[in-house]
Amino acid sequence: MTMQEHLAAALEQNIGMLKMTLADFSDADLLVRPLPNANHTAWQLGHLIVSERQMNMAAGAKMPALPPGFEAKFTKETAKVDDPAAFPKKSDLLATYEQQRKGTVAWVKGLSQKELDAPGPEHMREFCPTVASLAMLGPGHLAMHMGQMQVIRRKLGKPVLF
Repeated sequence: MTMQEHLAAALEQNIGMLKMTLADFSDADLLVRPLPNANHTAWQLGHLIVSERQMNMAAGAKMPALPPGFEAKFTKETAKVDDPAAFPKKSDLLATYEQQRKGTVAWVKGLSQKELDAPGPEHMREFCPTVASLAMLGPGHLAMHMGQMQVIRRKLGKPVLF
């Protein structure tokens, strides 16, 4: 397998893990916080979607458009909001994430080795020195947030998955 194929497989595998993690979550479950100042799952999903899109575009990816007003719902300020009306439903968040992740996978599959080895976006170069390292950040970023979602699963009394 090429590096592009490995990256694409990792990206596809870990969004599958996300869907497994959230399969038994209701829309109300998405707003449960494990601790008072911790982020709920609805906000985390939006943050993941927005940040993946922004990071990839900074590296030259052509990403699908987001629904109008989507980014404004997922800022540092909105992380404190608990109103269900302020966030999309689970099905909409997952559909939007799948669309963005498909864009990421297509971008990664189309990169040449030279493009993978190119410097990452200047403002991210300290932790993503190359485009390849930026592409690898997607699965890691999602995995970190899934760990937080596993804690919420425990709080809700849901079965342990992993």
